[in-house]
Amino acid sequence: MGFFERLKAAASSEWRAYTEHPFTNALADGSLPEAAFRHYLVQDYLFLIEFARAYALAVYKSPSLADMREAAAGLSAILDVEMDLHIKLCDGWGLSADDLERAPPAVEMLAYTRYVLDAGMRGDLLSLKVALAPCVIGYAEIAGRLAAHPNALLATNPYRVWIGEYAGAPYQEVAAKAQAHLEALADRYATPAREAELIAVFREATRLEADFWEMGWRVGKR
Repeated sequence: MGFFERLKAAASSEWRAYTEHPFTNALADGSLPEAAFRHYLVQDYLFLIEFARAYALAVYKSPSLADMREAAAGLSAILDVEMDLHIKLCDGWGLSADDLERAPPAVEMLAYTRYVLDAGMRGDLLSLKVALAPCVIGYAEIAGRLAAHPNALLATNPYRVWIGEYAGAPYQEVAAKAQAHLEALADRYATPAREAELIAVFREATRLEADFWEMGWRVGKR
């Protein structure tokens, strides 16, 4: 069993609560209230900004030039590609770039991103990548599961673009590379004595990711 699979096994209840949250299931069948998705989109834009900071921190925390290049590539992907795609997606939902910039950050968004940055500041590159893993790798797993739903990619599902973006080959490759890099870091730095500490980081990061879904889910219930 690889390092990432061990993390998931140790945090199995948190991982299920995150990857199988009702918010995600409602994306697959198209039943998610639009207000919930719009709120999520706005907060996810702010989330990407903070994740860019995390990748900038990863450059600083990198022990080798190869690690620095991997982190720099991730930072560029967020700033130069993913944020533009997100703005285009938001525009399709009636959310302008000004709307995104003016939006106040939600507590749930701040909680996870601050936790990731704190894990990176206190620890090394491996600690930071473990904290990032629920998002970077988890979204690929979630989208792959959702795409298998019979209604997920139908033209009648308003969330098919989001599902298709994360289930598609480009993002799946990003997640696979992130997992491979995590495994390589773990081979170098994850001693048996340290693994319990890293599991605790992963478990908390996963819990905070589930809270991010819950944030949108509550909006949809209003």
